[in-house]
Formats: sequence, structure tokens, C-alpha cells
Amino acid sequence: MKVSLNWLKDYVEIRMDLKELINLLTMAGLEVEEAASVGEGFEKVVVVEIHSIRKHPNADRLSLVEAKTPQETFSIVCGATNIKEGQKVPLALVGARLPNGIEIKRSKIRGVASEGMLCSEIELALGQDASGIMILPPHVPLGINLGEALGLKDTILDISITPNRPDCLYVIGVAREIAALTHQKVKYPLPSLANHGEEIDQKTSVAILDQDLCPRYVARMIEEVKISPSPHWVSDRLEKVGVRSINNVVDVTNYVMMEYGQPLHAFDFELLEEGRIVVRRAKEGEEFVTLDGVKRTLDGEMLMICDGVKPVAIAGVMGGLNSEIKEDTKRVLLESAYFNPAGNRRTSKKLGLETEAAYRFGRGIDYGGCLSAANRAAQLIQELAGGRVVGGVVDVYPAPIKPNPIRLSVKKIHQVLGTEVFAKQVRGYLEDLELEVQGESEDTLVVTPPSFRGDLEREIDLIEEVARLDGYEKIPITIPKGPPSSEERSKEFLIERKTVDTLIYHGYHEVITYSFTSPASWDMIGLPPDDPRRQHLRILNPLTEDFSVMRTTLIPGLMETVCHNVSRKNSNLKLFELKKVFIPQEGEKLPKEVKFLAGLAMGFDRDPHWAFSPRPVDFYDIKGCVEDILDGLQIKEVKFRQADDIPYLHPGKASKIVLNHEVLGVLGEVHPQVLGHYEVLGKVYLFEMDFSKMVKGAGEERRFQYLPKFPAVYRDLSVVVDKSLEAERVMEAVRTFRQPFVEEVTLFDIYQGPPIPEGKKGISYRIRYQANDRTLTDEEVNQYHEKILSRLKEVFSLELR
Repeated sequence: MKVSLNWLKDYVEIRMDLKELINLLTMAGLEVEEAASVGEGFEKVVVVEIHSIRKHPNADRLSLVEAKTPQETFSIVCGATNIKEGQKVPLALVGARLPNGIEIKRSKIRGVASEGMLCSEIELALGQDASGIMILPPHVPLGINLGEALGLKDTILDISITPNRPDCLYVIGVAREIAALTHQKVKYPLPSLANHGEEIDQKTSVAILDQDLCPRYVARMIEEVKISPSPHWVSDRLEKVGVRSINNVVDVTNYVMMEYGQPLHAFDFELLEEGRIVVRRAKEGEEFVTLDGVKRTLDGEMLMICDGVKPVAIAGVMGGLNSEIKEDTKRVLLESAYFNPAGNRRTSKKLGLETEAAYRFGRGIDYGGCLSAANRAAQLIQELAGGRVVGGVVDVYPAPIKPNPIRLSVKKIHQVLGTEVFAKQVRGYLEDLELEVQGESEDTLVVTPPSFRGDLEREIDLIEEVARLDGYEKIPITIPKGPPSSEERSKEFLIERKTVDTLIYHGYHEVITYSFTSPASWDMIGLPPDDPRRQHLRILNPLTEDFSVMRTTLIPGLMETVCHNVSRKNSNLKLFELKKVFIPQEGEKLPKEVKFLAGLAMGFDRDPHWAFSPRPVDFYDIKGCVEDILDGLQIKEVKFRQADDIPYLHPGKASKIVLNHEVLGVLGEVHPQVLGHYEVLGKVYLFEMDFSKMVKGAGEERRFQYLPKFPAVYRDLSVVVDKSLEAERVMEAVRTFRQPFVEEVTLFDIYQGPPIPEGKKGISYRIRYQANDRTLTDEEVNQYHEKILSRLKEVFSLELR
């Protein structure tokens, strides 16, 4: 929510500097994310009055203008024809630099010196009019810089408004907070219009057919309007808070929305058939063209604003092309209504149409302020568009909403906040917030919230208001009372913590991606049509098609993160995510939530260093990381089996992780086609494991073992095997032989090439023999080693190197 500081000053006195104001609002729950200065650069553009205009002696189309301030007189050469004596205009002095980049220098034009330049709106970036000099209002003081004269110099506060505070989504709402925090009264605008009369009843009527979706509808009419651009003060304020200026009537509706928080809509009354308004639900499948030119299909739960024949607006969301304000509009019907927030949110989400009006209606506006906002807008249209406000007002409010009184115990405030706040202080704070307070007893107050504070429903809500105004910093810091919890952390939590620590040790960074994804992501990672992961759960009201289904794998999210980083020249990545995927269950409304661990690596293994040359990461980097995770969790008997059927991994460079004949996960190099879909160059390696199976297979914590007292004996084993034989299978065989004293088998070399025959490879292992009660002799070790070699020849038909 952007708020102009100058605009705020219309309703409340700012008694502090900017830094103090930002701190005051932030500590009261309205976090100021940014304070930006605007309107700078007009220091050398001053307001002057045209004293005389004479013809240039050497040019027919130029004039010599004498312009004055109270202190100086300037001689200017000017080519504009719209200026007259006595007008006030902006003069860019010598040395000024205009927003369009032009620097004003002392110069001679056709032999006559010119001491500056009279400026148009477009040259000052204050409008689009380039036809002549910008004429300033008569009341503007002479001699001061233009920024100060027109209030251009301003500070825009970008305030983060929480969803429960729609009363702060407008300027007066923020001013009301400042007033309460500084013990002031808000200076509300006071429109002077007659609310009674029969004239409007003779020209139009309003019928609400669905009161549950529209409890209140206010209408006013303005005749004889003239559509034109808004004056600068209106368009400037709107543009500062991010609203585009359109014309004087539409700008007034937006101005009052930003001022009062009440979204308004202006209809061209001549385009309303039968000259009346009917508020009803849409017909199922009914079509309607909104102001953005898009034909939208409606359903029976959407509320429509109609004339006597057809729809003219989607209530609280957007108007229609068939009733918009145009250049020839003469009569305006002004709508100021209160729509059911839940119904409005539902319509906005279904249509994917988020507007400023829908944003406010969806959070709940001030149902009691519809009339005052309509009066304010009608008066401004009358002033800016030269219209006449028709006497009387249509206010259809069949079942007035009344806020419920809330009992507030001062003693309860002390218990919750731990601060000493007296009943008189509490009353003062709440009255500063414009709440109605009555005393039931010394300890109990009866508080009635105003219509603009729909968030105040319970006693605890009022206690929070007292805490905000008294100051959160006054709440004492205390240690929670009660015995410490004896509940042990779950096994899953401990395993998750250990897994994350291992990944961080390996240089990985945790990411959190969206649980929503696009159905197209299954094609991006190459899942075949019959892959069960394509059976996703669709979201009822997705934000966009890109977030329309629940994910069944973490891979797309990680690949999108890689794409995002690579496009920003960050290609050395080690990322992981440990989150849930959502698997639909037949016959069940809710999906099965399964936690998965996925990680990937690409680029170099380290940053450049004078002592170490970085190397590209490869398959064995992620395999080693996975082995460390499994080893740390005491998951035993894990096998790595080559796999060529994993759609998003490169055939021949992928492996399945198998535990007790069950697939625990996969790892390998990402398929080049997948990388192409994500526009990623280079090689990417990833792993994905079912974390629930990891928890199930995890063993007990490692226990300390005494260091061996007797030395080990090592024997190397070098064999020639078929190229297709996995090196790990030989190691597994040695372990399964269960020969005495074999403590460890490690692989230390693989070789292909001469003198190894074609289609073969050489593998070298080191076996550690060790006894706990004595030193082994060479004779014993050789005996066991020969038995192992003999068994290997029988099983694999291998040869010694």
C-alpha cells in the first residue's frame, strides 16, 4: 500500500520527522518497507508572472517575454502562443536540468538573449500536453520552486498491510492510525450535499435480488458533466500511489477509493437500459465483456450489476465495456456498495481477475462509509467535471449491519500483557481509535467497534489494540513458566537433522520450492504417459496454470531453480530440498503426503583458489554424498544398480539405490533433453530418495568401539572381468563369503586399455585382515586370501592380473 506523505497531512498533523514516523507506524503493526522521495529536481524551476509580451524583432513566430518574481525580472524568448500577461508559469533558470535531460544554458535566439525557458507540462514530465506553456493556478506563490509550489516534492511510504487490517488500505485509514498513536483527531473531508429529496427517485431505482452477496447499495447521480483530463493535483496524487490517470470522472472514483477505501464505479447513465440498477446472481454460463475487452464466462455464484435488461458490471471486480465512461458522457450514475467479502474473493479467484476494487472488497470494506464516500465523490465530480448533483440519494440497505459489543476486562489485559495499564488509559487508547467505550464496572468495559474495524470481534483483539498503542516495547521479557518438556524428539526429526547436516557439510544449500506446479512440468522432465506421477491432484482455484496441480516429485522445482540461477550467471550449484510430495489416493479426497529428499549439483566443486584448481562435479560427487548420508544413518546393505529406464536421467549414467530389494531412490546425470527444456547448458547431476523409507531403514546410533590392539594385514586383489560387471558386486561377494578376519574391502583402481583385452576391465581391491586377540601371520592371511580368490573365480569367471 503506497501512501503520499503530503496527502496524509490533509487529515492529520505530522509532528515528527520521517524516521520517527516510520518507526512509529512499524512498531504499531504497519511495517513501512520503503520511503521514497519524489518530485526532486525542480530547485531551479521557479514560478514567475508574465509582466509583458512583445514581438521578437528578428522572428515572426517568437515573442519576448518579461517575467517577474518579487526579487528579479527575466527576459525570455518564447515560441508558445497560449500565454497572456498576468499568468503564472514555470521558468527553468539557467543551470536547470529538466527531466527530459535538457540543460538550460544562457543563450541568444535570433540575436536576443534569453535568461531561461518557459516550460510545458511534457518538458517537466508533469503531463502529456506539449501544445503550450504550462499555466499555473493564480493562487500559487511567486518566486518559489515549482516542486514546492505544486506539492510535487513528496515522500511515498510503501506500507505492508496485513490481511486483517483492510481499514489501513487507504489514506484516511493510515491517518487514523497516526492520529490514534499521537492523540489527535482526524480531519475528515466534509462534503456538503443534500442526502434527501425525491428528484433521484424519479430518475432511477435500485433493486437488490441477492442481499446475502450485496447487503448495501448506494447510488448518486451527476448530470451535465464534461469529460476531460483531471487537474494536475488529482492526477499527481493518483500516480504517486500507483494509479493511472484516465479522465476527471474515473479519476475521482479512484481518488476516493484511495482516500476512503471505498471502491466506486461510475456508469454512463444513458447506456443503462430502463434507467435502473438490478443486483443479482449471474446465470450459469452467462457471458460478459469486461473493461479490459475480455469475454468472461460466469457461473451462478457470481454477483452481477445489471440494468433493466443486461449485466453492466461484475460486482466489486470490474465494470463492463457496455456502460463505461466515454468522452461524450453527460450523465453519471455513481455506485458505492458493500459486497460480501467471501463472495467477492471467490468471484475474483475464479475469474483470475485481481483489481484494486476486488482486493479491497475481498478483505472487507467499511459498510458504514458507503454514503459518505458517495457524497465525497459526487462533490468532487461536480467540482472537476462541472456537473450538477441530482438531489437525493438511493440507499438500499434492507438489513443494516450492526457491530457486536465486546466486553473487555482490564484484569485480563494485565494477565495477557504483563503490563500495568489502568482502566482510564485503556479507555483513552480505544477512544483514540474511534471505538465506542462504555463502563460496565471498574474492571469491565463494553466496547463497540466502528464499522470500519471488522477485524475486532473478540476480547483478545481489543487487548492487542491496547498493546499496540501502549507500545509493544513495554511488554516485559519473561521466561515461560512450567516444567521443561520431557518428550523426546522423534526419530524422523533426528534423522532429518542429521541428513541436512551431512548435505551442508558437502556444500549443499537448502531450497524451498512451491508445492504447486504445472502439468507441463511432467513433459519437461520426460515422464512417459503411463507414469503414476502424472496422476496429480488439481487445485480448485489456481492462481495460474503454472501453479494448478500439486507436485508428485521434487525434480521440476529443483530444475526451475537451476534455470533461474543459470540465467543470472550462477552456474556453480549444490542444492537440495527435503519436503513432501502429494500422491492421489483412489477413493480418497485427500492425497497421500510423502516426504522426499532431492538434491543436485552442477558446475565446479569449489570456488577458484590459488592452491587448488577447481574441477567439474561428476557422478561420483553425488554418489559419495548419498553414501555419506546413508552411512551416517546406519542404513546397511544398500546396493547401487545401473538403470536405463529413468526418464529424466541419462541412460548409462544413472543408478537405482536399492535397499532390501526395494528401490530407495535414484541418482545420475540429468538427461540432455531435460536440460534443453530448461535451457540449461553443461551437465547436472541429481539424486532423489524416499525419505520415509530412509527413516524406516535407519539403524541405531553408532556406539563406540575400542581401537584394535593388534596390527592389520593388507592384501591387494587385481582381477580382469567383463566390462559390464559392476565393481560393487565383487566387493559384495567377498563380504558374503564371510571368511574369518576380513574387516574391510575397498576399491582403489579401475582400468581399461592395453594390455587389458577388448570388452574387459581391470579392477583392484584392497582387503584388510585383522584379529582382535592376536597378530595374524602371513601364512594364515595367505590361506584365507586364496580361498577368497578361488570362490571369486567360481562365481564370476574372472582372471588375475
